[in-house]
Amino acid sequence: MPTGKLAKWQILLSEFDIIYITQKAVKVQALVDHLAKNPMGGEYEPLKTYFSDEEVSFVGEDIAKSYDSWRMFFDGAANFKGVGIGAVLVSDTGQHFFASANLRFPYTNNMAEYEACIMGLNLAIDMNIQELLVIGDLDLLVHQVQGEWATKNTKILPYLYNM
Repeated sequence: MPTGKLAKWQILLSEFDIIYITQKAVKVQALVDHLAKNPMGGEYEPLKTYFSDEEVSFVGEDIAKSYDSWRMFFDGAANFKGVGIGAVLVSDTGQHFFASANLRFPYTNNMAEYEACIMGLNLAIDMNIQELLVIGDLDLLVHQVQGEWATKNTKILPYLYNM
């Protein structure tokens, strides 16, 4: 049962046949928060953390079957609590290497995505990886980096020139 502001909004919206539904938990955000709170220092080590949520799954084709070289997954998130970024490199043998960070400056979600991608690419460079499939969930970043979409936000321009 909603309380406080949620109850007030639900009552106000009921006049207009509008239904307010609270947002479900975002599993990617949970992963980014976990990685940001557990940074690794020094040498890169495989991710050996147990996640109890067996419901987490990948939707779509299995990338490991169609691409057997190094892969990088990255994500960033900004909210009222702060900004967290993370990247996971998966080797051709299935080993996982990750990097994560909390950012201490005011970033937008798009800027956080670029920061996560850059951090993952730097990790790949440090590990001397020659071929890498980069996978992100933000179409804006992917299309802007590939030059398919124009960039109007002046805060994003420095990221494009540094990629």
